[in-house]
Amino acid sequence: MFRALKAFCALTLIAFSTLMYSSTAAATPLPDAYTMYNQLGVKHELSFEKFADAYNHFKFSRSARPVFTLIDYGKPSSEKRFWVFDVAKRKTLFSSYVSHGKNSGHLYAKKFSNRVNSHQTSLGVFRASETYYGKHGYSLRLDGLSKGVNDNARRRAIVIHGAAYANPKVISQTGQLGRSWGCPALPSYLSKKVINTIKDGTFIYAYA
Repeated sequence: MFRALKAFCALTLIAFSTLMYSSTAAATPLPDAYTMYNQLGVKHELSFEKFADAYNHFKFSRSARPVFTLIDYGKPSSEKRFWVFDVAKRKTLFSSYVSHGKNSGHLYAKKFSNRVNSHQTSLGVFRASETYYGKHGYSLRLDGLSKGVNDNARRRAIVIHGAAYANPKVISQTGQLGRSWGCPALPSYLSKKVINTIKDGTFIYAYA
């Protein structure tokens, strides 16, 4: 009886210590934007200003996980301009090509809209929501959080999905990715992994 009680107490102590360690780790404040930017090592891919804007919003917002996505539509579609960051691990999880809307421009996205049937890309802050299977296969619904800028995302069916025209092989043939109806379409070989990483409550920041 005494041995059993002693073993139970030891296990309880270990569990309590682990919980305290996890709580302490979770409560550890994130560093400033410049420090995180350097730790992620993305200065040759992404401007500090765009990163800082997204990161600072993320720090003070309720996210489902310590992960956020940044899209830089100021870059041409022939370059990687979609990143998913894990700030807890100080790691870039994905760096990818991404398509823009066909009425936003050709190589560069120059026009943006929140209007239904505009077939243009929207900027602003989005929340990644639920997944579903549609005409583009496994897809991720987005909620636009920037009033008047992207808050019609649901009505416009702006989602993240995979597409053959977003494959970088298309760039070698045409000099740019194919274009969507406004959705941030990813290469099909990568889309499912990205969607499963960011779904159900993480933030997406789209800039130009």
